[in-house]
Amino acid sequence: MSEELTPKEIEEQEYKEQSNKARLNLVYVSMFSIVMLFAGLTSAYIVSMGDSFWLKYDLPTPFWISTTAIILSSLTFLLAVSAAKKGNQSMLKLFMSVTFVLGMAFVYFQFKGYFALFDNGVHVVSQVLVTDGKYGDYFEVKYKGDFIEINGNDFLLKGEKMSDGELKAYQNFMAQFHKVDEKKAFEVSQYGKDFILYFENVPMTVNEGKLLTGDSVELPYLDRLRLAYLAVNVRDQRGDFYVRGELGKDFQIYYKGKALQYENRQLQLDGKKLSNYLQIKSMESADTASAYLFMITFLHLLHIIFTLFYLVKLLIGSFSGRINEENTITIKMGAAFWHFLGFLWLYLLLFLLFIH
Repeated sequence: MSEELTPKEIEEQEYKEQSNKARLNLVYVSMFSIVMLFAGLTSAYIVSMGDSFWLKYDLPTPFWISTTAIILSSLTFLLAVSAAKKGNQSMLKLFMSVTFVLGMAFVYFQFKGYFALFDNGVHVVSQVLVTDGKYGDYFEVKYKGDFIEINGNDFLLKGEKMSDGELKAYQNFMAQFHKVDEKKAFEVSQYGKDFILYFENVPMTVNEGKLLTGDSVELPYLDRLRLAYLAVNVRDQRGDFYVRGELGKDFQIYYKGKALQYENRQLQLDGKKLSNYLQIKSMESADTASAYLFMITFLHLLHIIFTLFYLVKLLIGSFSGRINEENTITIKMGAAFWHFLGFLWLYLLLFLLFIH
């Protein structure tokens, strides 16, 4: 026969149940707030696409690996909760440990994904088209008697892509102009044998290590700054686009939902050159799509990182015995929020996959 509870014990039990419900409700309120935050961001993303030049590209592989990690972590978290309810402390310790490791793996591969984007020329703040230091606007370079040309992000010589050795030599030559001083002219150590700079279609000369225009005067600061921008673009292998690769193959630019084409170093819409207004607008357009991608995914990542601190607490509770079959509220709260973040990531991934 079961032992009857005293009124005080009944009161304590009811208070505990109410307290647990209140704590769970607080988790649900937090979830709702986060849903509203990301609903607003994804809605703003769609609205911003309307009248903008929009860059789209495939998500790097590490994002898919992190997705696998967070799905598996939800499964192991379910097993950890089940073990806690059954009082199986050894399985609780094991599954909570695996959950934490998978959570850390998610964070690691998210950052790997960001670095992959950086390597592909995708940054938090950048433009769609290269404007500062655009090759041909002010400066051109002749290599062994032939002008280097640009086609998208390809560096050409005699109509063919430069070899790795030729491109490396070009980058080494332009490295002299990476840093610009407002009060000091460029000091040039290698010039004339293989490479000659042209400024406004006139070859430049070097006298006593100083780079001079065709009028034998030093470049003004503004033009030195333009040359420095060009040198950085060469270093990063940027031609006309900030993102690396080939338009239509590795990435695509859209305007009002229509894919743009590229010919003669100019964007085209439906096979026709953009109007002067749109040409100017395209050159001034920031890469809003990538800015949203970083903001949305990094905000989610921050929630994951902060939740990992709570997982540390659960991990300690699992090993210390504070989490057991009679005290599962903390692990239930953690599991509910972790599953929510997992589903949220899947939603964001699908959103970026089909919209971005």
